[in-house]
Amino acid sequence: MRKNHVMKGKYTGWIAGWLIVMMVVLTACGGGNDNENSRIQEPDVAINNEAPDNAAGTDNGAEEAVGTQYPITVTDATGTELTLEAAPTAIVSLVPSETEVLFAIGAGDAVVGVDEWSNYPEEVASIEKIGDMTTNIEAVAALNPDLVVASSSLNAAALEELRSLDIPVFASNPKTLDETIAHIEELGEILDRGQEASAVAEEMRAEKARIVEAVKDAPVKRVYIEFSAGYSVGKGEFMDELLTLAGGENVAGDQQGWFEIDPETVLQSNPEVIIYPDFGGDNTIPELIASRPGWNEIDAVKNDELHSVTNDPLVRVGPRLTDGLRELAQAIHPDLVD
Repeated sequence: MRKNHVMKGKYTGWIAGWLIVMMVVLTACGGGNDNENSRIQEPDVAINNEAPDNAAGTDNGAEEAVGTQYPITVTDATGTELTLEAAPTAIVSLVPSETEVLFAIGAGDAVVGVDEWSNYPEEVASIEKIGDMTTNIEAVAALNPDLVVASSSLNAAALEELRSLDIPVFASNPKTLDETIAHIEELGEILDRGQEASAVAEEMRAEKARIVEAVKDAPVKRVYIEFSAGYSVGKGEFMDELLTLAGGENVAGDQQGWFEIDPETVLQSNPEVIIYPDFGGDNTIPELIASRPGWNEIDAVKNDELHSVTNDPLVRVGPRLTDGLRELAQAIHPDLVD
């Protein structure tokens, strides 16, 4: 296992490289009620707090809430071990989902750099940008961050370059709603924002439980989602899971990951509902759907069951992912979910 030990100090030097895959993130994963299945399992991430030997106890056995004990050692989704000597005070985010998590757990005041696609909350507009499709390594290094948060899949090239400069990086790759909630909690632990992160996590769990309960007895509808013009999503990704939780059956669920659609396959699957993101302004997906041969015979088209949903909450594995789940459920079962 590689180790990346972070001490107090500044980082110097620079280099240049970030590849964003699938349009799903360019504009840019909570159990149910109290039971064992609601416990988050995150095998890719391990946290080890080194509490001082003389840690104070509590009177009469009552547990007292304490913050994160440093140094703290964590292992990220790439298998890289990272040790933090203190709570980071200068953080750079390479992806919009991580930016949203940082602000949601109250760490926004420590954010000194974000990617060009980070647009929420509105406070990020005034934060220095460090690249879009490619991370500007020199710009990141110039900010002297004591932590960079990133996606292990979208930022793979940048991770190597940043680590070669001894810049501390923590990368994640949640694939489900539960993993997203677990990641929010782990960042809260790393950043000494545990209470704030727990509040966000519990709100997301409650919303998931509410929606799942609302649609549990409803007939499952065949759903096709086109998250970007000409592209859909299959098994193994959070968007497929959200469709299922919302009471739908993904007609592209026999494939894996993100892929370019075969219009004939969708026609043969005859979805009852078609969902696409609202990018705002010019959106060509409805026109594309109308122009595809034979698609006028699809049940969703004949019955006017084409629905747009807000793009960013649906495609970002962050605190608004349950907002995306709710919009999917409202599109699939509008009479059951408010």
